[in-house]
Amino acid sequence: MKKRKFKISDIIFAVFIVLLLIPQTRTPIQVAVNKLKVAIWSPSIEDQEDQQQIVAFDYAVTDLQGASQHIPVARDKVVFLSYWATWCPPCIAELPGIQELYKDYGDKVTFVLLTQENPDKVMEFIIRKGYELPIYFPQMNTPEMLQENSIPTNYIIDKKGTIIIKETGAADWNSAKVRSLLDKLLGQ
Repeated sequence: MKKRKFKISDIIFAVFIVLLLIPQTRTPIQVAVNKLKVAIWSPSIEDQEDQQQIVAFDYAVTDLQGASQHIPVARDKVVFLSYWATWCPPCIAELPGIQELYKDYGDKVTFVLLTQENPDKVMEFIIRKGYELPIYFPQMNTPEMLQENSIPTNYIIDKKGTIIIKETGAADWNSAKVRSLLDKLLGQ
């Protein structure tokens, strides 16, 4: 009988599986795997024939301090709209890139990061991570054109309401491709 030799890749795979079974290590591992994806995956621009037009509306939300707001969408301003959660590994993986994009475009683009979570939990997460992002809690049903069953789902919507990018799953929002698109949409 031939004795089986274990390769280092077999051992690494076995350790990886065991770590995924341990609840305390599951989320950090999933975030790390998604960060690898974010490093290589830039969002895709919708083909011209696949781009959908949304009707202008005001998104009824509350902010982290509990104040009600109505954020205009498709009303002469480029919008970055994100549906996310603090417990979602792909969301956690892409937030640093969104933060960097917000730092450079937050005064020119309307950023709307929406979550259904408990505001206290979200506030603790944002403070712990050091993010300065515009986080909101929806106070209305999601418009049908923007409904998606998975998170993260992110949109870039131009000034006229055309969905230029719809991306589900983790992506690199701080890529040169996204920045170039935003510059084009802003007329720079």
